[in-house]
Amino acid sequence: MAVPATALQRPAAAPAAAPRDGQHDFDWEIGNWATHVRVLRNPLTGAAPDWAEFRGTSLVKPILGGRANSVELSVKNDKGAIEGVSLRLYNPQARQWSLNYATVRGGVMTAPVYGSFDGKGRGQFYGQDMLDGRAIMVRFVISPISPKEARFEQSYSADGGATWETNWIAVDTRLPN
Repeated sequence: MAVPATALQRPAAAPAAAPRDGQHDFDWEIGNWATHVRVLRNPLTGAAPDWAEFRGTSLVKPILGGRANSVELSVKNDKGAIEGVSLRLYNPQARQWSLNYATVRGGVMTAPVYGSFDGKGRGQFYGQDMLDGRAIMVRFVISPISPKEARFEQSYSADGGATWETNWIAVDTRLPN
């Protein structure tokens, strides 16, 4: 019995999926947010955790035609305040964002963290920084909880990423326009 020539051919390979363009990954966050922040005062010391809580607002604005955005953070408690700005820049060649942050008090940008979103709304960003004179790794995770709420969590590692200690948790709730 003869086998048709078409049966001997390999099936055509599926076309490769186009790389995901993440330029609009932060579009969901544009606007005004009520912000609740918890900050670990003594990161990577081995001491019992000492958390401070702050409440205030975040304002997220698109800039450069949406290829970047800025976040103005203003939170306070009865003992102090945190005011800062985050500049987020998208690199279309790397398909990654850099997140850069500075407080008004310090006036200097921290070392950036780099990363992207997974297409399901979760963003993971990694970088290196210094803490009390020693090199550390930084991980920043963004997780939309709902269309009106999001969680931001930063962690430090002093052992090359084997273990992580969370030192910043912010939960934002969208404010009415």
